[in-house]
Amino acid sequence: MRSILALVSGAALLGFFTGCETPLPPGTERGPHGTIAYDVSVEASDPGARIEVNGESVGNTPVHIKIYGDKDGTFHDFGSYFYVVRALPLATNQYPQTRTFATGRGFTPEDRIPDRVYFDMSQNTPAPPVGGPSYPYPYYYPDPYYYYGPGPYYGPSFRFYLGPGHYRYYHRRW
Repeated sequence: MRSILALVSGAALLGFFTGCETPLPPGTERGPHGTIAYDVSVEASDPGARIEVNGESVGNTPVHIKIYGDKDGTFHDFGSYFYVVRALPLATNQYPQTRTFATGRGFTPEDRIPDRVYFDMSQNTPAPPVGGPSYPYPYYYPDPYYYYGPGPYYGPSFRFYLGPGHYRYYHRRW
């Protein structure tokens, strides 16, 4: 009985540590760290806008960029929290556009790799609020002109115990 139990548990343990990998479709390009390559088309409302990926220029629109991602179609963590695609304007009445994708670094969420990225160069990018939150001030924060301190402070103290058998002790504050 023990030999059958040992044989079954050994086979289960071997099956657990043997793991299997889903084969990739034929023609899939492999990348570093077990990633695969995804081809992403980048377009803009005005052709010819310069495209930067993570601060490096990759060409003018329309352009195809190669993104190495995980097998499930999400961005891979290569040491950065975000994958940034930026389009720079051609004319003075256009605005720079940015698309930011999360990579999943440090247990943060990760985004799926899109098939196509489109930039509307005439759309103004909303500016973040300057000087603090965008919600109404008096409802969420106390009055900033009063400082209540860290709490009661009584100063240093000295305690003197007379020894065992005495139920009293003397306490003096300075």
